[in-house]
Amino acid sequence: MTIEQILDFAHASTAPEYYHPAPEKILAGDPEQSVRNHYGSPCGQFNAGIWEGAVGQWTVSYSEHEYCEILEGVSVLRDARGNAKTVRAGDRFVIPAGFEGTWEVLQACRKVYVIFEPAAH
Repeated sequence: MTIEQILDFAHASTAPEYYHPAPEKILAGDPEQSVRNHYGSPCGQFNAGIWEGAVGQWTVSYSEHEYCEILEGVSVLRDARGNAKTVRAGDRFVIPAGFEGTWEVLQACRKVYVIFEPAAH
């Protein structure tokens, strides 16, 4: 490996992929999302990039571990019991695999994500 293989997000030219959550997962709004997956490991278990989401709410079920750093906007994460955590620009946190609940974007949100997907057993 050489220094040229280090990926600098500020200079990455990854094209965005636009999508919506599956219709049965959408609870409110029209939460269009985009992802720029700047790095994917050869084994497919590790990914990192930039995610953006429009105002709306949808259900989530994490099979992966995800580190998030909110760059812009405000979102509310709710667990299956209804407990809520508001996250906004500057917040950094990890969502462990197994988390189930909802993600609600209150103000258009942009985050850095780093995902580790455990191997299937």
